[in-house]
Amino acid sequence: MSTAPLRTTLAEALPERPFRLELWDGTELPSTNGAGGPTFRLRSPVALGHILRAPGQLGLGRAYVAGALDVDDVDAALDLLDTWSAPPLDARGKARIAAAAVRAGALSAVPRVPATELAPRGRRHSIARDKRSVTHHYDVSNDFFALFLDASMTYSCAFWSRAEEETLEAAQFAKLELVCTKLRLREGQRVLDVGCGWGSFALHAAREHGVRVTGITLSEPQAALARERAAEAGLADRIDIRVADYRELRDAPFDAIASIGMVEHVGNAQIDAYAEQLFRLLKPDGRLLNHGIARLRHGDPEAGPFSERYVFPDAAPLHLSRIVYALERAGFVNEHVEGFADDYARTLREWTRRLEANWDRAVALAGPERMRVWRVYLRAARRGFESSFTSVYQVLAHRRS
Repeated sequence: MSTAPLRTTLAEALPERPFRLELWDGTELPSTNGAGGPTFRLRSPVALGHILRAPGQLGLGRAYVAGALDVDDVDAALDLLDTWSAPPLDARGKARIAAAAVRAGALSAVPRVPATELAPRGRRHSIARDKRSVTHHYDVSNDFFALFLDASMTYSCAFWSRAEEETLEAAQFAKLELVCTKLRLREGQRVLDVGCGWGSFALHAAREHGVRVTGITLSEPQAALARERAAEAGLADRIDIRVADYRELRDAPFDAIASIGMVEHVGNAQIDAYAEQLFRLLKPDGRLLNHGIARLRHGDPEAGPFSERYVFPDAAPLHLSRIVYALERAGFVNEHVEGFADDYARTLREWTRRLEANWDRAVALAGPERMRVWRVYLRAARRGFESSFTSVYQVLAHRRS
């Protein structure tokens, strides 16, 4: 099938193009700005099929994840999406492009949704749905995350600004120690680690401060490795790792609670219940450290369809004001708020560098579809912190006596 009508129609609809488009038959639609900008490669008509069936970010994302669409420079493509808007098209213009795409073979076969896409089912932020959404991201394999995380397996912002050395390991140690310092941990205290991951905070707090830690995660593989690491460190008697939702805990009160990189999964519908539950679990005068990503602009959606289906289904970074308000309503006294946006941008740059250096092994562990997702996700997340779209905050609070 000839692509000439499609190229002509696109050229008319997009008279100014800060990008180059290569088609599967070797022909191209050149850029109009002196060959600047990224090059998008449509490797087959399937790419157009995805875009026609789900116009916008979701269709583009599906085409990219499936490997039918590629780009030579992901950062340049993300910059283009942030700064350039296609001219508006009326219904007739859209119909002409769709007809030209169909004649070029776009719908000769129904494109399959990539296997790594998840469309969560059930009541949003129910316990069952949250478990399915969270494990979609974390249950790739422990070995995969070890390719780019530091030795402590800390999957949250490192604090380079507080580190004594310019290494990821030192920056993560500084972050974990700062959490312990803010919580004023003392030997023998009982601490809850909400969203414990692979046990980095639990291990640090038990080893460095002599506390007993209960850690909870929704991921079975994470819990298994966290328990193994605690045993290897000789800390199994001080660390209890459970697969549980924060809403399921009925334990006696804790002296301190750390929630690091977990509140992003709670959502606006559950943030008040989350704060109330942490309040119930904390002793009078006990301290809470809530560490999480927050959106900075009001009016934007919680997350785009690409992130919703491929990165963090149902994740919803809230505004800092909403989190602080929920804590206050629950009865907490908020003492201190500190932001670390620059630290997270640098952390994401380092994670990207490490993952790219281990690319072949990563593809073998996670598969090519998921690696295309991660190539975009890490860069887009970094840009969010660099552009003041998002930040990350530690909120320190205590329960009144």
